[in-house]
Amino acid sequence: MSSDYKVSGELKIRQKLGKFRIERRLGSGGFAVVYQAMDTVQGIRVAIKVPHARYTTEAVLADFRKEIRATTQLEHDNILPIKDASIIDDRLVVVFPLGEETLSQRMTRRISLETAFDMAEQILRATAEAHRHHVIHCDIKPENVIMFSGNRIRLADFGIAKVSQKTIQGGGTGTIGYMAPEQAMGKPSFRSDVFSIGLIVWRLLSSEWPEWPFEWPAKGYAKLRGRIHPDFIDFMRRAIDVNPRHRYRDAQQMLAVFLTLKYRTLRHAKARRRASA
Repeated sequence: MSSDYKVSGELKIRQKLGKFRIERRLGSGGFAVVYQAMDTVQGIRVAIKVPHARYTTEAVLADFRKEIRATTQLEHDNILPIKDASIIDDRLVVVFPLGEETLSQRMTRRISLETAFDMAEQILRATAEAHRHHVIHCDIKPENVIMFSGNRIRLADFGIAKVSQKTIQGGGTGTIGYMAPEQAMGKPSFRSDVFSIGLIVWRLLSSEWPEWPFEWPAKGYAKLRGRIHPDFIDFMRRAIDVNPRHRYRDAQQMLAVFLTLKYRTLRHAKARRRASA
């Protein structure tokens, strides 16, 4: 199949969109397509998100303006900034720095325990900053965690996730499999983001993905019990509790507890490795 093949209104490779020249398609969802593009004015590569034409309505644009303005205050090393958002050739184009891959792609290769903890901390710091500004992400998942050089993580789609899922579903926001039960009922809160992060941390450490109804012990528990400190397992269990009242109230509280347990857990794992050597 030719790389120029156009599917359902998607952009072609080498097509120009304003000053951007499309180089390759990075991914697609129900709401938008993400491309790698060359900014022909600045001479740099960027990632651009282009919602499907059928969703570029006045109501959606109004929601985008509201959410983008609400999230411009989120300046943090672990939050992916929006470089630009504009209408080009009747298309909404949202521009971001270009990363190397997503966490979902990174998870297909081995991740050391130390690196997994570093990744988890960066995700928590990004979300804690958002919660400090009263912003809920609503769709924290590995595909929205962008990797840069040196294992630096930047969490993407603040605000955009809320608009896209609201537009597609008309109700609960989020991605099935990653969202908290109450979020599926259209009642997201800070605790819903906590739940999603808890699932990611569990998967980073166990390589398993807990599934509904999230009964305990979750899938992968036996593997974790042999190498992870019990207190950290309890930390994850609290984060993915189906009852939001039993979880951490927000990512700020979750981060604080994570930091108190991080080095204890790493020391515990190191001691177990020495003992079994």
